[in-house]
Amino acid sequence: MRYLRFFALFLLLVLGYFALFHALSWALERYFLLTGFGPERAASAGRIMAQGAEVTLKLTLLSGAAGLVIGVFAGMARLSARAWVRLPAAFYIWVIRGTPLLVQILFAYNALPLLLQPLWPGAQQALTPYWAAFIALAFNVGAYNAEVVRAGIQAIPKGQWEAAWSLGFSAADTMRFVILPQALRIVVPPLVNNVVALLKDSSLASVITLLELALSGQRIISATFRPVEVYLAVAAVYLLLTTLLTFFTNLLERRLALPGRQGRIHRG
Repeated sequence: MRYLRFFALFLLLVLGYFALFHALSWALERYFLLTGFGPERAASAGRIMAQGAEVTLKLTLLSGAAGLVIGVFAGMARLSARAWVRLPAAFYIWVIRGTPLLVQILFAYNALPLLLQPLWPGAQQALTPYWAAFIALAFNVGAYNAEVVRAGIQAIPKGQWEAAWSLGFSAADTMRFVILPQALRIVVPPLVNNVVALLKDSSLASVITLLELALSGQRIISATFRPVEVYLAVAAVYLLLTTLLTFFTNLLERRLALPGRQGRIHRG
């Protein structure tokens, strides 16, 4: 029964995903018609912008998921007693948080393929604008997630460690089964904020010619010379995506909330 409910929810999300962008394309076409675009140009602009919005959402979800995995491992490594584990994690976090995301995206697209060329001859062809943006965004949000996860682990009372050790748990098992599940439930709100910020930061991928929402708007402006109407539409679509993402992440936050923190989350 549980697996059936999970499958039904997954199917509903997939259908909702396709319905969202179909409806968005239709709504954008109507908007451009109302603002004076010709029928053919309105249909083309609506379709291009909806496709750009889909690229933006896909990129956000994929890089956000990868960034969560990176952040969990980097956050744990940051607290390791072994210097050879702790120092590389600290260096990674320091470099990523201390440099602009725009520079990281340009580096991933222009410089990383050259560095990988001796080991991977096909790197230049494989690292398309999409995957270069994915790598840069995933490692960027991963560094911020790492500090969030580290703070969450440190917030767990020391007695939890001692109780697990007294029951015969190893340090690795204590982290895996006792500390980390509690820490991740504590840090859901800041992790959610990082994902929402990532959605807006994905607009920087336009500098490497990735046709996401921002660049799709710029191309429509180049063809129509109507910046006011187009930028209003771009802003409205970003607002729609961030609102939807916040709605679903708030549901997740309430579901994972610790009993003692439930009231605080509802008041927020």
